[in-house]
Amino acid sequence: MRGLNGCHRSIPSRANSVLVEREYGGGAQETVAGPGVDLLYASRMSNDLSAVGSDRIALLETFVRIVEAGNLSAAAAQLGSTQPTVSRRLQLLERTLGVRLLHRSTHRMNLTEDGTLCYERAKDLLAGWQMLESDVRGADDQPTGHLRVLAPHAFGQQQLIGPVADYLRRYPRMTVEWLLHDRMPDFIAEGIDCAIRVGEIADPSVVALRLAEVPRIAVASPTLLGGRPLPQHPDELADLPWLALRTFYRGEVTLTHAGTGETVGFPIRPRLSTDGLQAIRNAALLGLGAAIASQWALVDDLAAGRLVHLAPDWQAPTLPVSLVYHPARHQPARLRRFIEVMRVAVPLAFRAVQAP
Repeated sequence: MRGLNGCHRSIPSRANSVLVEREYGGGAQETVAGPGVDLLYASRMSNDLSAVGSDRIALLETFVRIVEAGNLSAAAAQLGSTQPTVSRRLQLLERTLGVRLLHRSTHRMNLTEDGTLCYERAKDLLAGWQMLESDVRGADDQPTGHLRVLAPHAFGQQQLIGPVADYLRRYPRMTVEWLLHDRMPDFIAEGIDCAIRVGEIADPSVVALRLAEVPRIAVASPTLLGGRPLPQHPDELADLPWLALRTFYRGEVTLTHAGTGETVGFPIRPRLSTDGLQAIRNAALLGLGAAIASQWALVDDLAAGRLVHLAPDWQAPTLPVSLVYHPARHQPARLRRFIEVMRVAVPLAFRAVQAP
């Protein structure tokens, strides 16, 4: 029996015994046989192979996910399974095909020549299967399956939960894995169907669909002004202590007049820089400095008087909200329907939030 790097060890079996393959660290393997394993393993092998006929698609999906995730544990997490189960599926696929697909060692996995061919063919086969499945199941406009979506922390916890709820109510046979991270994902390696991103999308290798624009304003705690009149023009803001949301601005603030379109910019030296929206809001509430932040996150504080809108006729540049996904030859129905819901629900969510 062939092993990694051609290494193998065979122990002749007795009559009517079953050969059992075992793997060891570094990829070495041996084949053993004996009365103690015959019945148990014969039963297990029979059950495994009898299931292959109806489960080849699942085995190929597991193999592709292992390759794209880079290791068994990451693939198991993305599939909602366990590492032993994923490993067993891989071994079953290898037995079914009669070839080794991966060179496995303690520290890494590499595709064999057969594995490379299988991976490329499996991707094509799965794309065709997904198209068939989508067309058949989508005939009643009710997609079925699971969607993995990545969204920004603050935005994903507040503004986007309503649109996601709309999607799940409309399509009850769907489930959503809602992952909160302030970064662009590796769609293939992480098995992400799509992501919601705030800000400009510079990556040319992805598809970005503009959903909405996020208004931003300058705010501060009344205590920061120390009883002075509310500033009406950006020129009055330059001497204030400032906070920076470094994801979108660091050393300069730019404001535009809502009526005339006049733009004024001035440099700042932030007392505090952070990449978290809630952190910048809380720092502003504590009176540490003025800040530029998304209007939707400030509505309650403005209404309660905890924050004031500085230069109220002026706004910072809006930030685009985009739905981003990896280009593919076929877009499954579950993702198409999600995009349709987001295109309607996200703009409505922003229109419902108006600062006083």
